Order: sequence, then C-alpha cells, then structure tokens
Amino acid sequence: MRVFSDTWAYLSAGSSWTGDRGLLHLMLQQLLLTGTALVIALVLGLPLALWLGHLGRGGLLAVNISNVGRAVPTFALLALFVTADFPGTREFGPYGRAGLATLLALALFALPPIITNAYVAVREVPADVKQAADGMGMTGLQKFRRVELPLATPLVLSGIRLALVQVWATATIAALVAGPGLGRVITDGFARNEFGKGIAGAVVVAVVALVLELVAAAAQRALDPVPRAPRRNRDGGMSGGRPSVAASDAESVGA
Repeated sequence: MRVFSDTWAYLSAGSSWTGDRGLLHLMLQQLLLTGTALVIALVLGLPLALWLGHLGRGGLLAVNISNVGRAVPTFALLALFVTADFPGTREFGPYGRAGLATLLALALFALPPIITNAYVAVREVPADVKQAADGMGMTGLQKFRRVELPLATPLVLSGIRLALVQVWATATIAALVAGPGLGRVITDGFARNEFGKGIAGAVVVAVVALVLELVAAAAQRALDPVPRAPRRNRDGGMSGGRPSVAASDAESVGA
C-alpha cells in the first residue's frame, strides 16, 4: 500500500509537474514524438496502401510489410538504429538524443495497422459498387475519390487510431537511449528504487492513452463520410445506426 501512497504523493505534488523534468514537459515531448512518428508513417504507408487496394493487387506485399513490422520488436529496431552510423545517437532538434533513430523506429512500428487497414478497406469495397461506378463512366480516379475512398474511410481511420495509441504507449522506449518523454520518469524511478515515481509516470502514460483513444474515436465518427441514419427496432422505435451496406453503396455511387 505504501507504493500507492507514494504514487499519489508524487502525482499530487506541484513540483512533479513543473520544470524541464516535470511530467507536463515530458508529456508534451512524448506527444510531439508520437505525432511526428505517426505523420511519417502516414506519408510513407497510407498512399501506397490505398493505391494497392484500388488496383486490387499487391496484397502479398502489404501483408508481408505488416507482418515484418509486427514481428520485429520496436526496441530491437531502436537498438539497431542507435548503433549504426546513421541515424545514430546524435541530437535531433526537439526530439533530443537519438531523436531521429527513435522517430524512425516508432514510424516503422506504426506502419502495420495503417497499411493493413487501408489496403483491406479499399480492396473490400463491394464489386457490384465498383461495376456500377464503371457503368456510370467514372474514371479510375473518380471511382477512387467518390466511391472507394468514402466507403473505406471508417476502416482507414480505425487503423490510424490504433497506430496513434500504440505509438504513444511505445514512445516511452526513447528513455532507454536517453531520449525525451515520460519514459524518463519511469526508468529513473525504478532505477532509484523510487517505485512511486516510476508508477506515477506509467499512470500518466495510461491516462493520456485513454484520452487519445477517446479523442480519436470522436474524430473518427466526425470524419466518417457515410451518414448515420435512424433505424427501426423490433418494437417499432427508432435508434441511431449505420445505414445498410446496400444503402451506403447506392448513396456513394450516386454522389
């Protein structure tokens, strides 16, 4: 029970949140690290996955990239990067020591859910919807923009949301190479046998992960281009829900 009281004492102390080594500053560092790594992963993986899904080819490539990304531990990637001449352990702007190595490791970690969800989302758009778009004389780009992408958006956003939370939670490994983020509180606390401090850092990471999940879920609903329509329950009442696939497909093709 003393560990819990020490954790609460650390979290409730104002000095724990202020200064260059305070929780607030380290949390902002980790948010910057997470956001940048996610943007890199989106730039590298999302266009490729959407293009392959539109072509209906390259599934083996997309799956293999995802499987490799899942099989190789992020810490192993970070260890390889920091021991190489490039990117090495040098300072990289606001990302601190080994900042570029950490960004690359986290970006590669974010690729699997982004690539897999985006590819599957576009690839699995019903064939009859695509044929209807072809019958209306749409070009390949028009079909992608007006039919495939709107129907694929919910699953694409789900992959981005998953990558965001995973990268945030994993970004604590930056502390293992003297990088920024809340991992420094965790590693420093346990190294000095100040378990309350270490657990306090872990609690902050968990709470922020929950907040990011909720914010990302709200953004996913807001950005979903397929409107939610009320549907009739068995008892005759109305309830909110996604329209049927057929209705959604018809609306998308007719847009």
